[in-house]
Amino acid sequence: MTVRVRLFAVLRERAGSDTVEVELGDGATVAEALEELAALPSLAEPLARIPVGMAVNRAYASPETRLGPDDELALIPPISGGAGPHARVTEEPLSLEALAATVGRPEAGAVVAFQGVTREVSRLEYEAYAEMAEERIAAILAECVERHGLEAAAAEHRSGAVALGEPSVIVAVSAAHREEAFAGAREAIDRIKAEAPIWKREVESGGESRWAEGEAPPLARSEERAG
Repeated sequence: MTVRVRLFAVLRERAGSDTVEVELGDGATVAEALEELAALPSLAEPLARIPVGMAVNRAYASPETRLGPDDELALIPPISGGAGPHARVTEEPLSLEALAATVGRPEAGAVVAFQGVTREVSRLEYEAYAEMAEERIAAILAECVERHGLEAAAAEHRSGAVALGEPSVIVAVSAAHREEAFAGAREAIDRIKAEAPIWKREVESGGESRWAEGEAPPLARSEERAG
């Protein structure tokens, strides 16, 4: 059977194309497809050194996922180029599926993903100190990776207006076991909400609005304790 493989970033550059096709036996797995791809001269070196996420027909997949004829397999390099956990604050819509695909690793037996969505109000309006927020979120994720032994972690947060039912924050982590993955994801989202400089205004359908109450910044909290 023929499987179409989409390539991005450094993998696309090395292959000289954004797609390649591999011939596999019926019922072959993603891992077997990766073996075939790693045998290609143009992809052998980058696949040996770069951890990649995997998606089949635009859905997150594990190495054990079985492929069917004409399936589309995508190899997704780390969004941040391998320079640490991916953290982004953006006005664009968020995709939990795409984020989860970036944390897939051959060593990971568990992937935990979380999304917080707008509820009860017409919309939320987020204001962010974006540069500082991205740095703080990346630092939180790096600490979660170390503390919980995660394989990878990523998070994104919206800024601007977020309509009812849309995700405003998403987190994805992977680990060898589910206990570490759940613990790492829980700490990541709790700390992002408490520490990232992002503010939320709740807007009702009639136009009334109010800033949501939050916690004092970390430094201010420490000064309060000292006083």
